[in-house]
Amino acid sequence: MLVRLLSTYLQPYRSWLCGLVILQLVSVLSELSLFNLNGEIIDNGVARGDTSFILQVGLTMLGVALLKICATVAAVYCAAYVAMGFGRDVRAAMFSRVGSFSSLEVSRFGAPSLITRNTNDIQQVQMLVLAGGTMLAGAPVMMLGGVVMALREDVGLSWLLLVSVPALLVPLGVLISRMMPRYRLMQTCVDTVNKTIREQIAGIRVVRAFVQERFEAHRFEMANRELTDVSLQVGRLMAMMFPLVILILNLSSVAVLWFGGQRVDAGLMEIGSLTAYLGYVINILVAV
Repeated sequence: MLVRLLSTYLQPYRSWLCGLVILQLVSVLSELSLFNLNGEIIDNGVARGDTSFILQVGLTMLGVALLKICATVAAVYCAAYVAMGFGRDVRAAMFSRVGSFSSLEVSRFGAPSLITRNTNDIQQVQMLVLAGGTMLAGAPVMMLGGVVMALREDVGLSWLLLVSVPALLVPLGVLISRMMPRYRLMQTCVDTVNKTIREQIAGIRVVRAFVQERFEAHRFEMANRELTDVSLQVGRLMAMMFPLVILILNLSSVAVLWFGGQRVDAGLMEIGSLTAYLGYVINILVAV
């Protein structure tokens, strides 16, 4: 369903998506090249005391960094334009579709559910498109390009990638598998809250006439509490995710410096190559 929705309503933005992919490619390749240039400055400039080489490569790095900034800003603009236009089109199409429903169809779906679909749900898909354009589009290129560049710097440390990437994927997979059912339950809770509020507002005269204010307040409190509890469960899992990622990133960095330092001491690797390799490993893990 999601794939069909995206393929249908992203068709008018194909040219923007193509430009977005190109800009993300330029941004990622520019970032990867910065680590290589930094390694060259350390090995061929600082180690040899060649100031002119340092200035030359430093200016090149400055130009590459400016290129990356421009490409990133343009890519985010394209992603935001596509995501906002996508959300507008889907909302308009759904509003038109719901307007053609019969009374029986409206009763079957329920007005609160239709309101949630046309607001919260479409916003979630819209944010997915935005995240896909700003982060997901460049992640595969960053991961594959980082692996190639890391192997180009030193093959002897490649086993660290085989350890660190699964060490990041497995716990994240467990957390995400526990979050997904709670996200689905959260959508149901949002429906319930919307339904309760709509019924109370529409029937406010009846509620007051039969002195049911306390009962309705209790009913809303129960729906609100259920949504709060589910949101807190999701929030706790999200709170565990980022420290876990930082922990694995830092452990991987320590491992690269430890084993890479031994290779540098044995003359099998240059210090600049070790610095570049560390940058590639961090970017690979971030992309994952």
